[in-house]
Amino acid sequence: MTPATEKIILGVDPGTNVMGYGVLRVLGRKAEMLALGIIDLRKFGDHYLKLGHIFERIIGIIDSYHPDEMAIEAPFFGKNVQSMLKLGRAQGVAMAAAIERQVPITEYAPTKIKMAITGNGNASKEQVADMLRRMLKLDKEELGKFLDATDALGAAFCHFLQMSRPQSEAKHTSWKELARKQGKI
Repeated sequence: MTPATEKIILGVDPGTNVMGYGVLRVLGRKAEMLALGIIDLRKFGDHYLKLGHIFERIIGIIDSYHPDEMAIEAPFFGKNVQSMLKLGRAQGVAMAAAIERQVPITEYAPTKIKMAITGNGNASKEQVADMLRRMLKLDKEELGKFLDATDALGAAFCHFLQMSRPQSEAKHTSWKELARKQGKI
């Protein structure tokens, strides 16, 4: 029997005012929280200063925890185009920091993260935080007051769940392809 390999996953919930991050250590089929926090961008008036701060902080988090992979929440589509552009830039800068440190990135839709954790793609941020608290056996105080941080931890936990799925559950482009791979046709 080979010993379980350790993997560190950095989860990021992009934001233009508050960006959340969460770090999980995975050993075999068990995950534990290493870190949880926010990057507070509210004190920066200039959007470009915010982007520079995001880059510096994500680089610092990567250098501190040495994640093997990054899971990042994809921006949801809103009605305000300017807000979407700013959010996309914030996400892009966080991704650039991971690329700079050669950390592979996987992007997850918010509904996929919520579905993986709560079983409901329309779950509230509070429901996601509560399920994470239960699954990771955390005290309420450990989660902090910012739901951006627990959303980031949710992205990391979703990635943990996805990577622990058996290969037979992998995505297929059609029912015909699945049947062919299983030797049914």
